[in-house]
Amino acid sequence: MKIVTPKEGKETLNENRVVGTKLLSKDEVDVVHLEIAPGRSLPVHTTPTEVFFYILEGTGEAEVGEERRPVGRDTLVESLRDIPHGLHNTGTGPFRVLVVKTPRPI
Repeated sequence: MKIVTPKEGKETLNENRVVGTKLLSKDEVDVVHLEIAPGRSLPVHTTPTEVFFYILEGTGEAEVGEERRPVGRDTLVESLRDIPHGLHNTGTGPFRVLVVKTPRPI
């Protein structure tokens, strides 16, 4: 059995007070834990894979394509391949998100 916490994972992103930690990487999937500080954002970008975001804690906004909507704990957001997407912490506390990319980007 393999157990990984965000403190033990491999940090893959740490800029603009957005910290990304890879929890799992296999041929078919990448799983990343994001923590976005209040007032900060994961900039809008595209990926060549399907992506979904599961909000673990906090409040924010998800931006997918031309839509931007509020999201909170226990919410799942889907973004299709090659569609611009980003996340924004609009709350006053941590905004923690589990990001799943499938298949894993090359």
